[in-house]
Amino acid sequence: MLFVNQTFCSDVATSESQFLAATHYKDVLGEAADSCIKSDQACLAQNSTFHATEVLQLADGQEHVLETIKTPVKDKQGQVIGLVGLGIDMTQQRQMEATIQENNRSLSQALQDLQQAQLKIVQGEKMASLGNLVAGVAHEINNPIGFLNGSVKNARDYMQDLFDHLDTYQAQQPPNAAVQTHAEAIDLDFLWEDLPKLLDSMQTATDRIKSISNSLRTFSRADTEYKVRADLHEGLDSTLLILKYRLKANEHRPEIQVLQHYEALPEIDCFPGQLNQVFMNILANAIDALNEANQYRSFDDLESNPQQITICTGIENNWIQITIADNGPGIPDDLQAKIFDHLFTTKAVGKGTGLGLAIARQIIEDNHGGSLEMNSELGKGTEFCIRLPKQAAS
Repeated sequence: MLFVNQTFCSDVATSESQFLAATHYKDVLGEAADSCIKSDQACLAQNSTFHATEVLQLADGQEHVLETIKTPVKDKQGQVIGLVGLGIDMTQQRQMEATIQENNRSLSQALQDLQQAQLKIVQGEKMASLGNLVAGVAHEINNPIGFLNGSVKNARDYMQDLFDHLDTYQAQQPPNAAVQTHAEAIDLDFLWEDLPKLLDSMQTATDRIKSISNSLRTFSRADTEYKVRADLHEGLDSTLLILKYRLKANEHRPEIQVLQHYEALPEIDCFPGQLNQVFMNILANAIDALNEANQYRSFDDLESNPQQITICTGIENNWIQITIADNGPGIPDDLQAKIFDHLFTTKAVGKGTGLGLAIARQIIEDNHGGSLEMNSELGKGTEFCIRLPKQAAS
């Protein structure tokens, strides 16, 4: 008795008589028979039920994916006399799976793009807010400093005129007893010697404030659309100036020491404001880590083993390298791989956004073609290594 699968005949556009007359797969399927032949051979070789995936070009002109199950047919003596196969057309399901996978990839890419856009917005807003604040403070400082500088200069000139006048007066009219008594009462000789020193100290103080104002403006400088030449050491120093109040000693700990080991660096093409933001994030995190360690150490212990932040700069081949390291508690191994992840933070709720280091890596890698890596060891501290190309990419 012969059986004919009418559905199969219809799918491959052959008649029942042609199907029955065929002696080989290729008589019905042509070149598309190769995958059927291979699965048959594999089934016969293992002499048991065999699962396979076959690709056939059917009458509709399209390639179809079939999940097949084939089993050897044996006679009473156990000899294989044929194969029985069942095929399920999985083409539509495979297409749906491919569509779902593509949609998942698109959604994943869209999520990444959204996160990157969010980082850029947050970065821009944070830098703009901080920059405006610092620039405003610097501007407000400049006005009274300019006045003080001019006043000190005028006071020095006036003082010299008065002293010259006193010298002339005393040469022409020696002081009488009353004048001499008053001169001794006000200690005129000391005043004569000390007043110039006092004015010099005032000039030094105004120069220092002016230097601080210039550093604030260096830190807060707005980035243009294009990279500009900048001194990285100026950026580091201005950032340390902003954070100086957090480094000072308090009732819980001595001053955090900052060790600076700078090699000569060339100016590079960069976005200085963005790099200052990277320095700010890393240094602020280092201070946070050291402050956290204070909870478990006594003041005397901290005095004997000072908390330190070490900043090193140098050149390696065609790369400028900046390392910022602390001797704090370090980061556990299971958290290190996540440290640059979007919205990940090791800080307590309300104390961190999880965006600082993600933004920092984006600035270094995407905007400057460099790299930002982190090494940490529990109980010994954490080090961040920034690498920037000496020659900026166009």
